[in-house]
Amino acid sequence: MAATIKKADAEDVNVTFVEDQQKINKFAQNTSRITELKEEIDIKKKQQQNLEVACEDIILADDDCLMIPYQIGVFISHSQEETQEMLEEARRNLQETDALESRAESTQQVLADLKVQLYAKFGRNINLEADES
Repeated sequence: MAATIKKADAEDVNVTFVEDQQKINKFAQNTSRITELKEEIDIKKKQQQNLEVACEDIILADDDCLMIPYQIGVFISHSQEETQEMLEEARRNLQETDALESRAESTQQVLADLKVQLYAKFGRNINLEADES
């Protein structure tokens, strides 16, 4: 199964299903994956910032007998020390951003390699740039 793309200089380029179409599909899948990873990284970083601010606010609180509400589906009041421990545990659970960033970098490298291969074959007849809208 092959399709033909006309080049500006009247030269034909065959698009083969086995090689070219699968590379184009892989590029599209990885582009989607990189977008999802970036969104997940942004969410985790925002959550980390919120937890850090909460930890700093609890440290600044003077009363040890102060009960602090903590949300786990519902709000539960805990002592300052218990709440601080829960926040620290939540922060540790969010440390996976490094792994996500590593996956994003490797996916970005795959995209770069595919871009080189596809542009080498199709030149200006293919657009692999992301729409910035």
